[in-house]
Amino acid sequence: MTTTLKRSRTRSHSSTRWLQRQLNDPYVQRARAEGWRARSVYKLDEIDRRFGLVRPGGRVLDLGAAPGSWSQYALKKGARVVAVDLLPIGPMPGAEVVQGDFLDPEVQAALLERLGGGADAVLSDIAPDATGKRVVDRLRMEGVGEAVVAFAEGALGPDGRVLVKLIRGAEARVMDLAKSLFVGCRLLRPKATRADSSEVYLLAERPRAKAA
Repeated sequence: MTTTLKRSRTRSHSSTRWLQRQLNDPYVQRARAEGWRARSVYKLDEIDRRFGLVRPGGRVLDLGAAPGSWSQYALKKGARVVAVDLLPIGPMPGAEVVQGDFLDPEVQAALLERLGGGADAVLSDIAPDATGKRVVDRLRMEGVGEAVVAFAEGALGPDGRVLVKLIRGAEARVMDLAKSLFVGCRLLRPKATRADSSEVYLLAERPRAKAA
């Protein structure tokens, strides 16, 4: 059955459309039933099942973590999790949470210190605020994507991998950087991605050895 909302004078048309989409999204309903904080967990689950990103005892950095479904997933699999977001994240026993801007070098240093060693996986679901201007949004996503890939190259262990969310149009430039820093790179579009979304995910693995 499809839920249809009545018009409201106190709710904008765009807000009504968003709420109606949420109410009718099977992944939202499933996440709520299974106790996950967001539907995005099913994107990570699909990718992890294919490539084994999150392993028991592994170190995971979760960038742009709020509301915390990816951290929940990693904790459930027995990983050690350090998470960061500009927004507050509700209590998450077992994870170390930093509230701050990932792009701030001091925040990056704090994340690495708390992790206590090379990461096995760096996960980024960061999405800059959309402006509605295609070029601006692409450039913002490119900037974040490049920052995540460059950070991950130094934060990961020799067999580590980074998963970063992008949008169509931003993937080419970020992929070029990833290819220069990692042995393997590929683009993925999980089944849980909404049909009208331009999201894609870049998976890069095994940082290239630095020249002596």
